[in-house]
Amino acid sequence: MMVRGSATATINITRSEFRQNDVLFLEPGSFLLIHEFSEDALVYYLLFSSSFWDKNTFGYRMPIGAPQLHNPVIRIDEEKAAVFRGMAELLMQASNTRPAMLSSENMVYVFNLLQTAYANYVRSTDEAMERPQDRPTEICHEYTRLVIQHYAEWHQVSMYADEMHISLPHLCSTVKQVCQRTAGEIINDAILTDAKAQLKITNLQIKEIALSLGFENVAFFNRFFKSHTGITPKMYRNA
Repeated sequence: MMVRGSATATINITRSEFRQNDVLFLEPGSFLLIHEFSEDALVYYLLFSSSFWDKNTFGYRMPIGAPQLHNPVIRIDEEKAAVFRGMAELLMQASNTRPAMLSSENMVYVFNLLQTAYANYVRSTDEAMERPQDRPTEICHEYTRLVIQHYAEWHQVSMYADEMHISLPHLCSTVKQVCQRTAGEIINDAILTDAKAQLKITNLQIKEIALSLGFENVAFFNRFFKSHTGITPKMYRNA
């Protein structure tokens, strides 16, 4: 949650701008790459492992709808933002106690309440959640969802067309029409965002990063990265 200031970041494959009182929920497996932020920026962030979700949320998971994949940042008013801040601060305090109270039943209820409040706010403010989608939009959203799941394994658009049981030309033209980007660009954006995040926030060798993203060797990865950014992975890491 953006408490004050502003920031620009890529969420999975979507570049978004944050300002005061913006809220974002990401499921495990998602990635966030921050590009820039204002000097007065203050962000509350809570990280929960997949095991916490599986063991401590009583089987409840907030569903991530298709519109949220393309517009993941929710803008809320100051009054509601104060409620979100209060719940976030409570969870942070519970995490910092020794022993931590975070997994206690009461704190788990707060966590689920935070999810529910977010989901309800999304439904109440985003008309796209309630409006039936036309077939081209459905195809684009399904393609985007699959890319987020499989970009490290499937680098060719044809693989997604096969999975979706539609022709390659139809998939490419539909994605271009709806998303205003080519299907290949969406795959490349996902790979690059993950690569940049790993280069900046991990100590993994570039070879290890290349393999994790589905490249047969580091030379192929270096050529791919430089062709899209103008610099090598090593130069990006050291910048």
